[in-house]
Amino acid sequence: MTTHARNWLKFGSLVGLAFVLGLFFAGLLNLPQAGLAQDRDRGGRGSGQTIVPVSAPSLPDARPLAELSEALSSVAEAVRPSVVFIESERPAGQRSRRLPEGITVPPGMEPFFRDQPDAPGGARRRLESATGSGFVVSADGYILTNHHVIDGATRVRTRLLDGRIFEAQVIGSDPRTDVAVLKISATGLTPSALGNSSQVRVGEWVLAIGNPLGSDLTFSVTQGIVSAKGRGIVADPNNRRDQDITDYIQTDAAINRGNSGGPLLNVRGEVIGIISAIASETGYFAGYAFAVPMDLARAVMNQIIERGRVDRTALGVFVANVTPEDAQYLGLDSIEGVRVQSFSSDDSPAKRAGLEPGDVIISVDGQPVRYVAQLQQLVGFRRAGDEVRLEIARKAGRREVTARVTAIPESAAERAARDSAEAVRSAAPDAAPVTNRLGISVEPVTASLAQSLRLPAGTRGLIVRSVAQLSPAADRLYGSETVSRPDIITAVEGKPVRTEAELRAALADGKNGVATLTVMNPELAGQHRVERIRLLPE
Repeated sequence: MTTHARNWLKFGSLVGLAFVLGLFFAGLLNLPQAGLAQDRDRGGRGSGQTIVPVSAPSLPDARPLAELSEALSSVAEAVRPSVVFIESERPAGQRSRRLPEGITVPPGMEPFFRDQPDAPGGARRRLESATGSGFVVSADGYILTNHHVIDGATRVRTRLLDGRIFEAQVIGSDPRTDVAVLKISATGLTPSALGNSSQVRVGEWVLAIGNPLGSDLTFSVTQGIVSAKGRGIVADPNNRRDQDITDYIQTDAAINRGNSGGPLLNVRGEVIGIISAIASETGYFAGYAFAVPMDLARAVMNQIIERGRVDRTALGVFVANVTPEDAQYLGLDSIEGVRVQSFSSDDSPAKRAGLEPGDVIISVDGQPVRYVAQLQQLVGFRRAGDEVRLEIARKAGRREVTARVTAIPESAAERAARDSAEAVRSAAPDAAPVTNRLGISVEPVTASLAQSLRLPAGTRGLIVRSVAQLSPAADRLYGSETVSRPDIITAVEGKPVRTEAELRAALADGKNGVATLTVMNPELAGQHRVERIRLLPE
């Protein structure tokens, strides 16, 4: 063997030994046998390893925020059961009075209006429906909401957070303050605590609970602050009346169509206002929302419950807010108060008490008066003949006078509107010829009907012809007055039904006031579905 060959043999032996030793030490060190890109089952995320969670950072300075968050959640949890979802039905054309441009009244009546098609028998009944909010104020079923939510309504239905649904009676409403009172017959209600809106401070935290955008976002909670007080956003000269009271609380809590009538709450869980309007050119929340102060709403509510209407009293003066010139002329400490412009008559209570044009009313019975709406509230809901003590400022100095308020007679237009609303409600016909506890009208499936609807062979049951708009079956069953191929009820509580009499008998087997229906629709190629529907009282 040559020297060159022996050198190559030695080199190869060394390489082989190095390779063997490398494998030996790799085994001892348990080095990976393949790259991650080659076999994910042998390492990385594919190995079943998980990320080890870390603890939240310790932030002592954030404790007040955490406590505020807990407080707001507790308020919402406590008050949500008091809030109700309201659906109202009215004849087409029944509208609330027009609002000024840029002011949109939740719950957005127009987008939610639906016309009721021709009723059986050829009678044309055009109906509008709308949704809103309200809140329970007493254990025996009184509910506060807005006048515009139920204005002109022939039927009003309320739904609670727990899912229960009740027909509501309209006790009364007041368009001048946009307050209405309903009543339901229910047990186990959670009344709201009513706060004192006069003590509300600008900048304090508030919550709004309601049903923005109707049934899509029911019982939603939004949060913000009180942005301002004493707003008069609907002082439209085309609609404004001398006795209208516009003294709104402004908030930046998000409010949309459907929130109308819901509560505005402080952090103690007290209702400080009834959500009433939003300022928006689009009809959706734009940062400005308004609520009727609870002190005003409470005064109106008490009169409606006691008398069924709102009686107002007045001093018999025409007034205006104080100007900087008034304050400077009379030496007032602030630009606050109400200036007397003139008197409604020579027999005006204020004139008899000795007030003069140019006087500034500073307080009523010791309560400061800063602007016109406050004076209206302090005077307007007393009984005729009650005495009020007025502190006034004039050039000669300050003095106190006592005046007896007088009743403001109801105008002919107001009386006619109230009587018309009551007549409409009392004479309102059912939305459909209801002969059963589902609130629907039906017709047996005949051979000709089965052929015209292209039903599967052997189909038997009852075709849904119409559904009363606020009945329990609304939005659960579809009748021929709204769709071309209506629902067909084939069984109730597992019993086949082919006639109206069989339907009524089967409904008697419902459990806890609810019946289970087996329903099919021709659009679904004969597939059946189950609907559980609350039954109307017998």
